[in-house]
Amino acid sequence: MKKFDKERLLLAVAGPVIALVAAIALTSVVLLASGRNPFEPYSLMLEQASFSDVQVLIVNQASMYYIAALAVALGFRMNLFNIGVDGQYRLGAMMTAAVGANVSLPSFLQIPLLLLVAMLTGAFWAGIAGILKVTRGVSEVVSTIMLNAIATSLIGWLMLSDNWGVQVGNNNTTGVMKESGWFPGIDLGADVGEIYGLVFLAVLLGILYWAVLNRTRFGFDLRATGESESAAAASGVDAKRMVLMSMLISGGVAGMSGLPLLLGEVHTYSLSFPAGLGFTAIGIALLGRNNPGGIAFAALLWAFLDKASPALDYATPVAYEKEIATIMQGLIVFAVVISYEAVRQWGLRRQQRQVGAELAAAAADNNSTQKEVAAR
Repeated sequence: MKKFDKERLLLAVAGPVIALVAAIALTSVVLLASGRNPFEPYSLMLEQASFSDVQVLIVNQASMYYIAALAVALGFRMNLFNIGVDGQYRLGAMMTAAVGANVSLPSFLQIPLLLLVAMLTGAFWAGIAGILKVTRGVSEVVSTIMLNAIATSLIGWLMLSDNWGVQVGNNNTTGVMKESGWFPGIDLGADVGEIYGLVFLAVLLGILYWAVLNRTRFGFDLRATGESESAAAASGVDAKRMVLMSMLISGGVAGMSGLPLLLGEVHTYSLSFPAGLGFTAIGIALLGRNNPGGIAFAALLWAFLDKASPALDYATPVAYEKEIATIMQGLIVFAVVISYEAVRQWGLRRQQRQVGAELAAAAADNNSTQKEVAAR
């Protein structure tokens, strides 16, 4: 392995490890401050990970986190902060559920149609922010935050009984989707549960993310524009087009984030559909350093903390608050920012020292050569 590749690998691995260790240490300090055992909660949660049914829940949840985090990472690679993934995800899921409840086609047509609806809805919603940025210079952070709020209100209006809403108990839904749109999963038995079939969609998207960014001209242009729009424009890249395309693709991926749950389990969109996924995805993308492998690790870690933490409420003889896991998640994000910056600064200083040593060695060789010539 080349020296440069070793350096990149070291920097990629060091950040997540330091962040995780720092988060565990800080959480232990919080536990000690509250008079609790600083180690027992971790052992209780690790014990949960050995149960098959909890493993299924972790994998299913991680698939949704992974897709949403890829959408965030696509923006990050372009130096864009698509904070609107949550609105794009919820609006995409709602529109998909509405189409699935009112359109009945054979499965081989129905499922691709639903995937397309989710992608187009998310891309459309993110595209609004993209157009505002390239035409009026509006910050994508501000516009996507506003679009999140608009998406929430729009969903609430569409879910009214006078519009698309179907009353089920005290909850409004879009109605149950046609069975031809249900995506089959891997059934592991009544006691264990079923792995969502669209887990494989998350894997496919991760492979495509890596291939497009690292093996295509479009990916090179995208990364170049993210590094410097002016430099990319000087080399012939249409920076505004890349910004708009990146927002559209990011939104399209975000729109599919809820499909594993929607097509694999609940088969309807209701006001109790999970919210906040897009904001969680930001922390996951940061922890994974926008790398598909790192994001997979981070998604599994986040899902583990989510699904293993309820056991803390039932610990004996003293129960622990399950919010401990939430504290750890927050501290992970906090530690990620600090550790990555620390590792980046360390790597930069190391490279500067190496360059300085090489320049000094070259200067010494040059002086030696000149002295030999003068002596003649």
